[in-house]
Amino acid sequence: MNAAPRVAICGVHAAYGRIEVLHGVDLEIPGGGIFALLGPNGGGKSTLLKVLNGRLPATCGSVSIEGVTPGHWTPEALAREGVVALPEGRGVFPNLTVRDNLRMWTYRGDVDQAAVEERTYDQFPLLKERRKQLAGTLSGGEQQMLAISRALAGQTKVLLLDEMSMGLAPIIVGELYELVVQIAAGGVTVVLVEQFVSTALGVADGAAIMLHGRIAHRGTPAEMAEAALAAYL
Repeated sequence: MNAAPRVAICGVHAAYGRIEVLHGVDLEIPGGGIFALLGPNGGGKSTLLKVLNGRLPATCGSVSIEGVTPGHWTPEALAREGVVALPEGRGVFPNLTVRDNLRMWTYRGDVDQAAVEERTYDQFPLLKERRKQLAGTLSGGEQQMLAISRALAGQTKVLLLDEMSMGLAPIIVGELYELVVQIAAGGVTVVLVEQFVSTALGVADGAAIMLHGRIAHRGTPAEMAEAALAAYL
């Protein structure tokens, strides 16, 4: 925890129109490992992920990745810095085949498509069987597998996951989180928002609870399990 943070969030405010949702978020997330953002609905968790992904501009404050703040805090600029986001509700192109989705992960031109396919099919043999199938016709779990393959496509530093388990069977959720643990073990920092506290804390190395647009608590998974009970009640 003494090393320089992979993600540094300082005094971040954000709003939807005139309604401010984040009220000065300060948070440092170390490199590697899994960090869980917990809290009841409306606490600001998903909004913070949107700021980290460049989908929602901060009205003030700063965010940096390994000490670097891109000149334009956009999804495209962040992708070049190695920030990959899987938004709530899957993150695939439904009208493209599985193989064409994988090709889209290589659009920057510095990632080899054949290598991406090999890694993906090795990790998800089922996707190899479905490679000519439209992504929109896959099951929810298969779509999430395809979405996660984006994190395997390049030099990912930070992976942002928003409610990955939504609508999926528990056994599928368990399999997906096993892969997330492997991704984190490879040096990727994973920041996740998860509706099921026990699921998130079961894989997390650290966690924070957001209440009313601020970080209310931060600590180990064991510490946050107890604090989350009070927060959700």
